[in-house]
Amino acid sequence: MIRTHASGGDFGRLRAEFALPESFGPDVLAEAEAAVLDPLAATGEREDATGLPFVTIDPPGSKDLDQAMLLERTVHGFRVHYAIADLAVFVPPGGALDREARRRGQTLYLPDGNVPLHPPVLSEGAASLLPGEVRPAVLWTIDVGEDGALAGTRVRRALVRSTEQFDYEGVQAALDAGCPHPSVAALPELGRLRRERAVRRGALELQLPEQEITGDVDGGWVLARRPRTAVDAWNAELSLLTGMAAAQIMIEAGIGVLRTLPPADPDSVGWLRRSAAAGGLSWPPETTVSEFLSTLDPERPASMALYADTTRLLRGAGYTAFDGALPEVVTHAGIGGPYAHVTAPIRRLVDRFATEVCLAVTAGREVPSWVREALADVPAQMSASDGLAARVERACIDQVEAWVLAERVGQEFAAVVLRAEETRAEILLEDPPVMAKCAGTRFPEGERIMVRLSEVDVEHRRVSFERV
Repeated sequence: MIRTHASGGDFGRLRAEFALPESFGPDVLAEAEAAVLDPLAATGEREDATGLPFVTIDPPGSKDLDQAMLLERTVHGFRVHYAIADLAVFVPPGGALDREARRRGQTLYLPDGNVPLHPPVLSEGAASLLPGEVRPAVLWTIDVGEDGALAGTRVRRALVRSTEQFDYEGVQAALDAGCPHPSVAALPELGRLRRERAVRRGALELQLPEQEITGDVDGGWVLARRPRTAVDAWNAELSLLTGMAAAQIMIEAGIGVLRTLPPADPDSVGWLRRSAAAGGLSWPPETTVSEFLSTLDPERPASMALYADTTRLLRGAGYTAFDGALPEVVTHAGIGGPYAHVTAPIRRLVDRFATEVCLAVTAGREVPSWVREALADVPAQMSASDGLAARVERACIDQVEAWVLAERVGQEFAAVVLRAEETRAEILLEDPPVMAKCAGTRFPEGERIMVRLSEVDVEHRRVSFERV
């Protein structure tokens, strides 16, 4: 992991620029406090699953824990027990909490603290699947065959108790050492199987390096390039598996809300093939985009450039709600099949409504009227919050990049060309891990070059480079 320290201020100006809420209104807080006085009293009939040894895997220090898991090897394959925080029990339909959640859409994460979807008394307390605490949850039990195929799904309300809170690197280290926790011992085998199926169905995995910001002990900020561990990918496959099971339930019932993305057009795929050839990557004609991407070494500059180019194939994602006739597009091209968000209701609005549809359908009940009424508005609410989240994340990274480079104008750096245009390119510096624009011509896409830092504008969060 490449890490660079920087002094700098806080993100107050950025929060004001995007008009991010600083707190919750008194009516919202009062409703949240009332909901946690005795949350289990209002949960209704639930299965007691507190004897199952669930564990969570999240970034270090996380408190808003949506998911807990238990994986079992069976005679016919695998059984995935996936407990998801049950937010509906805490959020009365049409109340102050509900209205505020619809306005926010999702939790926004900033280096100096998040802007939560729900008040912390819920998101980091009574609703969070914290270790050692009995919590109301929506429990998905999903059977997977030896070939990694979805074989059966059961979803119901339950009481659960997580036994351990892990982070990705800790789970990875335990697996590498041959001493994993029993609840996740089957994760590598199941994760690989599901990843293989994902490639066969055409899913696109772009292993671009992630820029990560954390605080340091001196009050400054650390900009790091975080490599994705195998556990990251395998854990993501469990969430995808659950989301695909949920989508199947909703499609068969003719009601729900899906995450959708139309297939890429042939011209875009043809352009990507030409881009690969220009970067010296051999792409056999009979090999699909997904198959080809899965063979690339993510550490190679040419691979990083092609991943950046492949993002063009993922444009146009959205949310599609339906009640009756199925929409024209019910699949997500980047995932390679139908998919829905149901695994992060603490942090994302749409999951609460999609989950309620699945619970009602599988129990043979009518979908609640408050869910049906909300479906029409949820896509627009989520699209707006997705756009804001992307802008806020980019602004935070741009700000820290400017702080990191503020005293280094005129210095030269090694960089990888990710995407090239006629007079500029998108580059990734190797150290510090900065992604920026660079002026110049004839950029060799997917190759290493030297660049000079020509300007830093800390106030406007801009850095400028020129090719040496």
